Amino acid sequence: MGHPPLEFSDCYEDSPDFRERLKCYELELERTSKFLKDVIKDGNSVINAIKGYSVAVQKFSQTLGVFQFDFIGDSLTDDEMNIAESFQEFAGLLQEVEDDRMMLVQNACDLLIKPLEKFRKEQIGVTKVNYSETSCFCNHHFIPPKADELLDKERRNFYESSVEYVYQIQQVQDRKKFDVVEPVLAFLHSILTLNNLTVEMTQDFMPYKQELQLSLQNTRNHFESTREEMEELMKRMKHPTQIGKMHSQPVIEGYLYSQEKWALGVSWVKYYCKYHKDSKLFVMVPAEPKPATKQGPTELKLKSCFRRKTESIDKRFCFDIETCERNTPVTLQAVSEANRKLWMEAMYGKEPIYHSPIHKQAEMELNEVGFKFVRKCINFVETKGLTQEGVYRTVGSNIQVQKLLNVFFDQKCPGDVDFHSSDWDIKTITSAMKFYLRCVPILLNHPVESDNLDDRLGAIHCLTYKLPGKNREMLSLLIQHLVNVCGNSGDNLMTPSNMGVIFGPTLMRAKEETVAAMLDIKFQNIVVEILIEDYTKIFCSAPDESSAAPPMPPPRITPRKRQPITIAKRPLRICLAVNCGQLQNTESNYLPLV
Repeated sequence: MGHPPLEFSDCYEDSPDFRERLKCYELELERTSKFLKDVIKDGNSVINAIKGYSVAVQKFSQTLGVFQFDFIGDSLTDDEMNIAESFQEFAGLLQEVEDDRMMLVQNACDLLIKPLEKFRKEQIGVTKVNYSETSCFCNHHFIPPKADELLDKERRNFYESSVEYVYQIQQVQDRKKFDVVEPVLAFLHSILTLNNLTVEMTQDFMPYKQELQLSLQNTRNHFESTREEMEELMKRMKHPTQIGKMHSQPVIEGYLYSQEKWALGVSWVKYYCKYHKDSKLFVMVPAEPKPATKQGPTELKLKSCFRRKTESIDKRFCFDIETCERNTPVTLQAVSEANRKLWMEAMYGKEPIYHSPIHKQAEMELNEVGFKFVRKCINFVETKGLTQEGVYRTVGSNIQVQKLLNVFFDQKCPGDVDFHSSDWDIKTITSAMKFYLRCVPILLNHPVESDNLDDRLGAIHCLTYKLPGKNREMLSLLIQHLVNVCGNSGDNLMTPSNMGVIFGPTLMRAKEETVAAMLDIKFQNIVVEILIEDYTKIFCSAPDESSAAPPMPPPRITPRKRQPITIAKRPLRICLAVNCGQLQNTESNYLPLV
């Protein structure tokens, strides 16, 4: 089981459970940092100690062999499985290389040490620095009268820093899947290709290297796609209007101060509180429990919530609740005026709540005008841009895209646009079509995570024919066009995998905006890739009526029916000459998606 995703919304609550989950990520960061130090140390031993080469390589092999990747989420793609098993494969290969007493290549330092040092310093190191600079919010017992502005500023700074820190620590967790493996892969390749005694082993390694490189490239593409979505989500979560949405769930939680009367006076005690709207259960957990006493959570049944009319400075941000368990109302103080309104709104308090106006945008429909728009876009691309490098990957000007959409979907004269006018270029038209497809519901978010390739295809085949007629017609029209685009991948460099990265989030959207949903984008990409590669089977023939969509097996439990790529069983191959530039030339054939 991988680490649970960290939600940006949890940064605002700063609950103990959230801190515990964040601590797991920090421990994993330390473990990875230590692992990188070991790899770098062992790699330097291989480079600098020719006499101790055999011992150093064996130690290096053992270091790789014992490391296990931890991934975010419960399910892995085939590419991630290949990456997870790659270090074990590397360890086995190094043991074979040790038998031939290979010599160290001169450029091993540039291929291995520098990239890992760069990752450790620029990724892990920067993350640690940001963590040390992120200060915790002050734990005062009550809010001083003249510190509102300073307190709000500290709270905003802490929340923004926490969101950025959570984003960065998850990015490092994802980046290591390719930034750590690739240097090791390049190092191994250089050792093999520059030693005449291991030419045969080098040729045996090439197919695995190419397969793993493809898995790394696919994982990188998925990462770039996920990162863009997460960055947009992070920006939206920083907006003040999003704070209200955090508390629109069945349970609202956060820190509150409770006014408690003692023999010598009144004091404010800090609690982490949860309110369950359905059961009206209010739970208070002491934020600073006393070591000498055992303080468990206090559960109260809510009867009503109200705010007293008072101008006392000590009573600002305050509201009262009546409970079944206590004879007198409980006075609570929120951390801000906005936070007080959210709590009262959740408890149906008697004070009216004012919300900011909601601006509703007109939604585009899946109608004749929409079909006409998509057909005209497809016709234009297939006429003038089918061989253009990076078609659909490069984006057009937002101003031009909105202008095209406004003119085409004008209610007075819809569809009256000449695409061959000099005002529109390929980038504008492809970006406008992607924008339209994002606005209309075509596919549900149903990523297929089965380990068996036939099960995936069968499930997608069945799900496609369960779509409404217009949805399936639009999907068939689009996928047939993408098949034509991918047929010219030799010129435009747009493979089915690259198209999946672009159109996966466009056609399949999550039900909620969370980090966990963002991480499922990689499965959305796979669905689109399968639709392109098996277009004829999926859209030209109905699924077998006697077979329903195959059930989704639990992740990481059932054995994989697809064998992972491996170098353990290698068929005989003709030995060919290999040069040092082959690694760089091979990597340059992959077009990065940005």
